[in-house]
Amino acid sequence: MKIDKIVDLSLPLTNDTPIYPGDPEPNISVATTLENEGYNLHYVHLGSQTGSHVDAPYHFSNEGQRIDESDLRLFVGTGVVIPVTGKGEEEEITLQDVEPYLDQLAPGKIVLFHTGWSQYAGEEKFFRHPYVHIDVIHEMIRRGIRTFFIDTINIDRTGGTEFPVHDAVAEVNGIIAENLTNFGAIDFPNPLISAFPLRIIGSDGSPVRAVAMKIG
Repeated sequence: MKIDKIVDLSLPLTNDTPIYPGDPEPNISVATTLENEGYNLHYVHLGSQTGSHVDAPYHFSNEGQRIDESDLRLFVGTGVVIPVTGKGEEEEITLQDVEPYLDQLAPGKIVLFHTGWSQYAGEEKFFRHPYVHIDVIHEMIRRGIRTFFIDTINIDRTGGTEFPVHDAVAEVNGIIAENLTNFGAIDFPNPLISAFPLRIIGSDGSPVRAVAMKIG
């Protein structure tokens, strides 16, 4: 297998990486140095949902699988990028928006909702992002999709008290990846998508290094 191109879909992970309101703030700092201790080492304090990350079903269901229990095949597959960059603040992504792409969906594929909203990282507008209507998820689940990526901090509406998309995906032990970026750079068909989590036992999720690959 030849990899002709790799597109990084991950936000830079720093102390300033945007987090969901109320989540633990990242703290990445120097723990030891080559000059003082003989080796370089960093202290990394992160929430399980910090930066570009995946949600396990357990994130919204006590009966759902933890991240170490999820089928690893859910984190890799052929991507279907659905452009919805015309959506405005807190606007729903509807079934009508995604209808032209539904015939491309099949079990094992990964859906990527391309809003372009990651360009607002660091701004207050970042948290007033578009979000996915539950009818879209029900239809995609019906077609066998179990993995959903989005380039916003939340696939549901941020600031709300209900999380219908998270609940629906958890019910089928699916995976959600959020806080991603750079979907517009996927300029080739049938990208191979990969976003494997750390093997954190019992966790609700994990930061990831998500990429799209062009296979020659």
